[in-house]
Amino acid sequence: MTSGAVESSSADGVRAFDGLATEWSRGMGLRVPLVNAPMGGVAGGRFAAAVTAAGGLGMIGMGSAGSAQALQRELRELGDVRGPFGIGVVDWVVGAEPELLAAAVAAAPALISVSFGQDLSWVQRVREAGIRTATQVYTVDDARRAEDAGIDVVVARGAEGGGHGAPEMATLPLLDAVVGAVSVPVLAAGGIGSPASLAGVLAAGADGAWVGTCLAACSESLLADGARRAMVAAEGTDTMLTRVFDVGMEWPWPTRFPARVLRNEFANRWTGREQRLSDDEQAKQALAAAMSADDPRIAPVDAGEAVGMVARVEPVGAAIENLCAGAARLLEGRTRRR
Repeated sequence: MTSGAVESSSADGVRAFDGLATEWSRGMGLRVPLVNAPMGGVAGGRFAAAVTAAGGLGMIGMGSAGSAQALQRELRELGDVRGPFGIGVVDWVVGAEPELLAAAVAAAPALISVSFGQDLSWVQRVREAGIRTATQVYTVDDARRAEDAGIDVVVARGAEGGGHGAPEMATLPLLDAVVGAVSVPVLAAGGIGSPASLAGVLAAGADGAWVGTCLAACSESLLADGARRAMVAAEGTDTMLTRVFDVGMEWPWPTRFPARVLRNEFANRWTGREQRLSDDEQAKQALAAAMSADDPRIAPVDAGEAVGMVARVEPVGAAIENLCAGAARLLEGRTRRR
């Protein structure tokens, strides 16, 4: 399939970059092959609506603190969304509160993503409701298991990505391997924060991009101001993988999925000393207080290695426009593998 920088206008005046379109994005009714990662505490209803308005697939994220009540609150924030939206939840959170998945299904989104677990029995239930399914994968074996379970689209999430994930492979080698191993559509995730990286994963065969860090500081996100400023100030080398925030907050994340966060005082002090942290009530109380106070010196700020490209706080629509316009120009006249 050839890819040129062809632009057109939709009925509501938002530009569509026809040269970026893939079979998957067209089938989902998207103007651009871009999905926001369902980042807990960041991707609320207003944020998802803005991504959808910009032509992508806006996802509401229910992270470690997700609940059916929280989802209902964010669904109200969608407003009169014109276009498809999705909902992303965490496997172990759904296990503790099954009502969350029930609420997600009842909302009738275009896509439901459940990640960070081994049990894929939810796939049939969601598909029977007429909703497409997605999950993040980190190896070829993960991708094949997901395809065998009936998943509609897999997200090949590389180690560069922000937040929780299995740091098994970098994005491009993982994408290359997964595209060659499964027949379902594959979205690329991890380190996609510029027009060049978006163009790169599309040229490498991705059916779309699943992006988080490059949009997290946008004005519509739920991110607190201190965390937003920390992201804008950070360089790509300022991130690290750690489990200390999960240990400190007593969140039962599987050890396979550490979080990539901005390096800070708390992470530097406790990484490698997780067992001692689990027994230190004073340190855990300090962490909880810092999170309430929006103090990024102590509180976690999820960020991938593309964080150095986050230069300003801007609306989601402007960020997506810049990504897609630049990627379309770079791909002009080139041929993608699929």
